[in-house]
Amino acid sequence: MTLHRLALAPLLLLAAPAAAQTTPDADVSVEQLQADVERLVAFGTRHTLSSQDDPQRGIGAALDWGAAQFAAISAGCAGCLEVVQPELMVSGNRMPAAVRLRNVVAIQRGLERPGEVVIVQAHIDSRVSDVMDARSDAPGANDNASGSALVLEAARVLSRQRYPGTIVYALLSGEEQGLYGGALLADYALEQGWTVKAVLNNDIVGGSCGSDGYCDDAHVRVFSEGERADADDATRAQMRSRGGGNDSPSRNLSRWVDGLAAQVGLGVDVRQVWRSDRMGRGGDHIPFLERGLPAIRFSVAVEDYNHQHQDLRSENGIDYGDTVDRMDFPYLARVTRLNVTALDRLARAPMPPQVRIDGVVRPDVLLEWLPVGRAVRYNVWRRATDTRDWDLRLVLDADAAAELNSLTLAPDRGDDWIFGVSAVAADGSESPVASAVPGGDFAPLVPAP
Repeated sequence: MTLHRLALAPLLLLAAPAAAQTTPDADVSVEQLQADVERLVAFGTRHTLSSQDDPQRGIGAALDWGAAQFAAISAGCAGCLEVVQPELMVSGNRMPAAVRLRNVVAIQRGLERPGEVVIVQAHIDSRVSDVMDARSDAPGANDNASGSALVLEAARVLSRQRYPGTIVYALLSGEEQGLYGGALLADYALEQGWTVKAVLNNDIVGGSCGSDGYCDDAHVRVFSEGERADADDATRAQMRSRGGGNDSPSRNLSRWVDGLAAQVGLGVDVRQVWRSDRMGRGGDHIPFLERGLPAIRFSVAVEDYNHQHQDLRSENGIDYGDTVDRMDFPYLARVTRLNVTALDRLARAPMPPQVRIDGVVRPDVLLEWLPVGRAVRYNVWRRATDTRDWDLRLVLDADAAAELNSLTLAPDRGDDWIFGVSAVAADGSESPVASAVPGGDFAPLVPAP
């Protein structure tokens, strides 16, 4: 990296233009979402240990149906989706004997950067009170036919357009048995050499009222890790003095989605939850985090525990079971629209830069980053160490950045601020911020084509 330096005026602050492109969220259909949830419920159970070959009931029938939906969507876009079904035999926790684990994945390859990938995923399997009960009816309407329907609807809507980057739509098995499907897809991504820009995991996204009667249809929770799950001892040691516990790529992806929701106004706001998942629980984004890939979880604002992981029954005047009548399909449509808009922007946007900083024992900071393909400008951000959100510090033309590759910010003392950089495409699509702290920047697996 060439170390030319530029001292900047203390109060230089430019406004970033809004993204220019339109988004396809208006095409999301409440009726189609409901039809897909009802069809998934009609398989009786989708337990990972249920039948693999019964054409009407069980996980095998549900996965075959999902593959057929992707194939039909692909037929409608001149074969724009490649449908693959990664699988392996697994055994272990909640898998007492070797079981065929299969995911159904549709790949919409990018026209310019096919190795640069955004993933939207949901687990298709369901369960009742006993996680090992593969025989009882387990409708799994909200958990997680809702997320599976969202993935299918995203594919229907976004396949009508073409993107520079690749979008992957995935229906995963084995989540309730131990996040096996998420691990299978994360390993598949590594095997393909994909540069994974973002994983949007949707799990329980179709209800708006809790078991205590409290309702909230105006928010969706987005969970993100703070310190990277794959951070090694050396990185964690650097974080203790330089920061980084609140600046993983996943945390910045969460901030980015929150800002997007506020910008586009789709009727559902993001409530960021700064945990990797709900207290003591997990989802299929976690295997991606463990492999160093940025991933977040979307989930309802309030959960209904009487209608989640429950046998179908009535006790003391209370009905239990994850059934369709407890769903809020207009709410599911709003969460779907947010996902669709995020995928649309991310598939257009450049990669987040790789950033580093030097602010040790000096009255200014030296900020450096590697140039990013398709970026026409870079937005430089800062925030006080005890605040949540980024403030725009300056905008730098990409041609100037390519010549400079570094700049000196004064009098921005490194002790008082966290800094980051985002990349912006010609159409206004902007990457999440990459933080200039240990573990805060995005390190791609391979250079994007």
